[in-house]
Amino acid sequence: MTHPLVGADPEIASAVDAEVARQQETLELIASENFVSPAVLAATGTVFTNKYAEGYPGRRYYGGCEFVDQVETLARERACRLFGAEHANVQPHSGSTANMIAYFTACRPGDTILGMNLAHGGHLTHGHPLNFSGMMYKVVAYGVRRDTETIDYDEMAALAKQHRPRLIVAGASAYSRAIDFARFRAIADEVGAAVMADIAHIAGPVAAGLHTSPIPSADFVTTTTHKTLRGPRGGVVFCRAEHAKALDRIAFPGLQGGPLVHVIAAKAVCFQEALQPSFKEYQRRVLDNARALAASLAGEGFRIVSGGTDNHLFLMDVAAAGLGGKEAEGALERAHITVNKNAIPFDTRPPLDPSGIRIGTPAITTRGMGPQQMEMIGSWIARVLKGVQTPQGDKIIGEVGREVKQLCLGHPLPYRTIGTESLRGSI
Repeated sequence: MTHPLVGADPEIASAVDAEVARQQETLELIASENFVSPAVLAATGTVFTNKYAEGYPGRRYYGGCEFVDQVETLARERACRLFGAEHANVQPHSGSTANMIAYFTACRPGDTILGMNLAHGGHLTHGHPLNFSGMMYKVVAYGVRRDTETIDYDEMAALAKQHRPRLIVAGASAYSRAIDFARFRAIADEVGAAVMADIAHIAGPVAAGLHTSPIPSADFVTTTTHKTLRGPRGGVVFCRAEHAKALDRIAFPGLQGGPLVHVIAAKAVCFQEALQPSFKEYQRRVLDNARALAASLAGEGFRIVSGGTDNHLFLMDVAAAGLGGKEAEGALERAHITVNKNAIPFDTRPPLDPSGIRIGTPAITTRGMGPQQMEMIGSWIARVLKGVQTPQGDKIIGEVGREVKQLCLGHPLPYRTIGTESLRGSI
């Protein structure tokens, strides 16, 4: 049967078809991307997209919300069970919105927050001056040690004592080592600060018990659902019960209107999948693959920031190979390997062409790849980056691209192009 989009809008249908093919033929190594299950994809496309549902279960501003209430209640209950949290708000449209909700609950405009330096692995919403977090609050940044490239907790403690922040932010978007949330709590308690943990990247390992949970240590915990959790694009905020009423009021009506009920339905499916024993095994394979791929690239002579990884991602210094991150990203994309350029700690290159690239293994692990494939992928990345500036560069990229496509075809996605069937099988 022809997909309805084909007849209704062939231009968009063509773009979707092309994106399906791109995903099928590409090694997706962007750490913040993954492939959802057919069930999550199906839930995202349900008729709940038609429904307005401002408010919360049992307290809506619109009629006809009986089944919306069921969905949101299930999502909240499953999220709390998965992470062992006291309260969850599943309405945030994104991770950035989730962080904004936590900030507005904990702080007032002009308050001081202590967050991780973006250049050292933090996130825009942790206080960058071009982001709302940097515009609305006085920001003090902590970073990593130059010798170990790991979080400098001593510096953080000194900064906290000097600046007395109202909120200390734990978490990162490009940091490969385990985070000591209990240490954050201890530092915060010394200065009377609250703690917000942003686990958008490590939510999967945390849920699986493979990374220390921030729930016992943090007042607020935020995450996205579309990275290691392998769910739809969106956010969640957890908090202690004492903050629940204030936080929910900030989320709605404070910052958002109608929730995306179809996405909340997909979040509920995602949480249910993550509660299964197979999810822990999946997360274990993600971490094993990250370590194996980092080791493979180190064996090829590339420097891995901090010397390795404890989670699903790592940063690789490409400047030593005479490249910028922008050139490395472009060359690998031509070979059907997708990464993102990324600053490394104490980078001397500009942000739009930094010294590093960020590599993650959630998506390729979802496709069933393991240690043997990590060795192959490491050798392909090395061939491209070492050869791109040689006279044989184009030839090398073409050869690697063909080999990559062969590997990808052997590990197919669970989706067919929209001109035939939308879904088949399961991940």
